Amino acid sequence: MDSSRTITNPILKGFNPDPSIIRVDDDYYIATSTFEWFPGVQIHHSKDLVNWRLLTRPLTRVSQLDMRGVPNSGGIWAPCLSWHNGVFYLIYTNVLELNGVTRDTPNYMVTATDIMGPWSEPIYLNSSGFDPSLFHDDDGRKWLTNMIWDHRPNKNRFYGITLQEYSPETQELIGKPKLIFRGTELGCTEAPHIYKRNDYYYLITAEGGTSWQHAVTMARSRHISGPYEVHPMNPLLTAWGDKTLPVLKTGHADLVETQHGDWYITYLCARPLPGRERCIMGRESAIQPLVWKDDDWPYLASGDNRPVLLAPAPNLPEVKWETAPSRDDFNDSKLNIHYQTPRIPLDDSDFSLTERPGFLRLKGAESIESRFRHVIIARRQQAMRYTATTVMEFAPESFQQMAGMTCFYNNRLYYYLCMSKDERAGNCLYIQTRDNGEVKYPLNNSVIPLNGATQVYLRADMDYDQLSFFYSLDGERWLRVFDPLDASILSDDYHDEWAFTGAFVGLCCQDLTGSRKSADFDFFEYIERI
Repeated sequence: MDSSRTITNPILKGFNPDPSIIRVDDDYYIATSTFEWFPGVQIHHSKDLVNWRLLTRPLTRVSQLDMRGVPNSGGIWAPCLSWHNGVFYLIYTNVLELNGVTRDTPNYMVTATDIMGPWSEPIYLNSSGFDPSLFHDDDGRKWLTNMIWDHRPNKNRFYGITLQEYSPETQELIGKPKLIFRGTELGCTEAPHIYKRNDYYYLITAEGGTSWQHAVTMARSRHISGPYEVHPMNPLLTAWGDKTLPVLKTGHADLVETQHGDWYITYLCARPLPGRERCIMGRESAIQPLVWKDDDWPYLASGDNRPVLLAPAPNLPEVKWETAPSRDDFNDSKLNIHYQTPRIPLDDSDFSLTERPGFLRLKGAESIESRFRHVIIARRQQAMRYTATTVMEFAPESFQQMAGMTCFYNNRLYYYLCMSKDERAGNCLYIQTRDNGEVKYPLNNSVIPLNGATQVYLRADMDYDQLSFFYSLDGERWLRVFDPLDASILSDDYHDEWAFTGAFVGLCCQDLTGSRKSADFDFFEYIERI
């Protein structure tokens, strides 16, 4: 390790949970969960474990990932990225149901010889639980692990970790699955990965649930099928019991070895708003070094089992990446990689970057509450403070047509500054919000007349837990739309259902008449503030 350089956690900021890390020669890749956001799975790239860039999202086709109608925080859970003999393997769950007692959790695998693709059509594996992971043994055999979900009354929902062989020749699981680990007293055993070192098989799992009690558990066995003994200092890593730590909710980990034999553990984490137990940026990813001791167990190099804000970097050449531009003038023929859309890929009937060059045209579809076809293009919130600005041209013909800017967690938690049409006021602005499903209008059911204007500048100013909307007709004189709003509701911790994502900010357009009225956006600017 290089004592002169440090890693600052989190390394992947803003809704990048469940990291799965690999090294291929001198390149490091981390895959993270994207849940209901399309394209599926974010893959970041680094050369030095310090500097990371968003490189690609491999699941780009509905044939690979069909999320129409999936519930909030369904879709992609805990992808596992691996590499063996020149082939990348990506294993993932597409969660179709999560709010009932049962779970619908089909698991799939896609492959590619290049991290940039093309990625194959999916191979179905099983549906017995989520968090699938593929292990390539040194004898050539391949093994799938995943947690088992038990829906029966008065049973442990997290039944345990199962192991089953995968046949590359027939592209299917073979033999019978075997339960190899029931977990520890921490409970909620999930997120398995297997490693092999010095004739031991090491099984890492997440336990304690995905919130404040989240933890990393390690076990080992001389045989891949067990029995597994638990680490003598379990949990290997946790932030539970000390909310003064700089990163919390730490768990769901993976290990990687550098070219020089140093080991690192990457794990999900979260940073709450100051003084509030709400993490508006969702769960992020962090990393720190491990050391192997004479007892053949790994330990955090820090000497305890706590996450750290600053970690020693490996002794690797520093490679910095060009930072993403803060302003997008929509001059390219494709959307910037930092944008995603809920559940489905948008096609030519939904948006265009060429029909009016230099503008993003959004074509109104279903409501902002829809789980099927709603036209939203958004990017992650990746800082506690930011300002997002756009200018929009829109000529609504009905109160059922609206477009504007949204600060969006999901279709049950959002703020929406939209332009629409009112019988008396004509073109107007108003704020619509949904607070755990309850629709509210902060302007007390009133609107702001735009005096016939069809062009309006919109701005969202996020300041920790305070969100302020502004508008302007000339881009110079800005007017606040309403008092600051409580942004902390855009978080897992506030949601009244299962929730695992993070806050976004973006642009959207709805046409409830079905005539696909469009709105044109000249630019979108996202500036983070210290």
